[in-house]
Amino acid sequence: MNRKYLLASLVGAVVLPLLGYGLYRAGMSAGRDQSVPNARSAPAGMRAPQKAGDIDPQTGRKILYWQDPMVPSQRFDHPGKSPFMDMALVPVLESGDAGTVQISPRLQQNLGVRTALVTRGRLQSEITANATVVYNERDVAVVQARASGFVERLRVRAALDPVRAGEPLADLYVPDWVAAQVEYLAVRDLKSPGAADLVESAQQRLRLAGMPEDLIRTLQKTGTPQTRFTLVAPISGVISELMAREGMTVTSGSPLFRINGLRMVWVNAEVPERLAQQVNAGDAVQALTAALPGIVFDGKVGTLLPSVNLATRTITARVELANPKMQLLPGMFVTVRFTPRAGSEVLLVPSEAIIQTDTRRVVMVSDGDGQFRPVTVETGADGGGQTEIRSGLTAGQKVVVSGQFLIDSEASLKATEARLQ
Repeated sequence: MNRKYLLASLVGAVVLPLLGYGLYRAGMSAGRDQSVPNARSAPAGMRAPQKAGDIDPQTGRKILYWQDPMVPSQRFDHPGKSPFMDMALVPVLESGDAGTVQISPRLQQNLGVRTALVTRGRLQSEITANATVVYNERDVAVVQARASGFVERLRVRAALDPVRAGEPLADLYVPDWVAAQVEYLAVRDLKSPGAADLVESAQQRLRLAGMPEDLIRTLQKTGTPQTRFTLVAPISGVISELMAREGMTVTSGSPLFRINGLRMVWVNAEVPERLAQQVNAGDAVQALTAALPGIVFDGKVGTLLPSVNLATRTITARVELANPKMQLLPGMFVTVRFTPRAGSEVLLVPSEAIIQTDTRRVVMVSDGDGQFRPVTVETGADGGGQTEIRSGLTAGQKVVVSGQFLIDSEASLKATEARLQ
């Protein structure tokens, strides 16, 4: 009897707690079923999208796929967390037009999308080019021997020596002048009729022999033959070429010195071929050089040389710069600023909005409501951060100036898909 009672007590001690725990779990399950509605019983329009092809409840558009905005080339067929970044995947929605992309405001913020208006205005462009100072080839003087003789004394002994107008260059001895001068002195003292004509003829022969007028006047004043004369610099500048040496024999017409003036110098500025049409002869120019900080040299465009550098695709603009103190020297590097004349009003967009490829130029146009589409445009001149639009846009449209490359990439992929369908 005692054994039966003991066995019943043991069974009750084990079974009753287990039964109570089972009833507790059943009650909890029933409570959850009453408090949380069944997901399958919810309306289809309110259910969260779970796969590609579902309808986005916010926009009513079909979801094509999910992607990480930072890695748009990788696609996912269900929502979740990005395997690349610590962020949730975002849906890419279907759009009515091929190539048009729908982007939510949150994604636009993540991508840093900024837009700007297409406006009308005048393009105030400033072209900057690097250049080199060279001699002004129109300000050149060549000093020659006026008659055959000898170089007795050389006053300037090295190339690139500076000289001033009227400064002595060399002393020449010309024995061939002696006979012509003796003849002149002989006929000058004649008292016979017609002597005046003979004197005039003798003076003419002195000029033909190469005697300068100041030596002829000295001969008339002193009555002594002059066999030596001094060559002087006709202009101020530097001796760019020195062909004379002391003791050398020279013949009539032999070049002895080449002098290049420095009061006005040339600057050969390389202008990009696409901007050359904005530069015209007579345009004002300013030049700066690191060798002379703080000094601005004013000048103008002399001409555009009729040739294109095949290596750099640039056109040389010959600029004339005033150099009154002869501070600019040939070979110096300078930076030239061109200020083209303002043209007529044109369509303008920020230059950063242009996406340039090998075959075309594209901008991303915002159509509102988060829709963006690529538009091919024809561009013109640019400057000051603005680019001229010749066709493809109208004033008042909005173009993307930041984040446009990711949007264009997505639009290109979508257009490709549309063509394959």
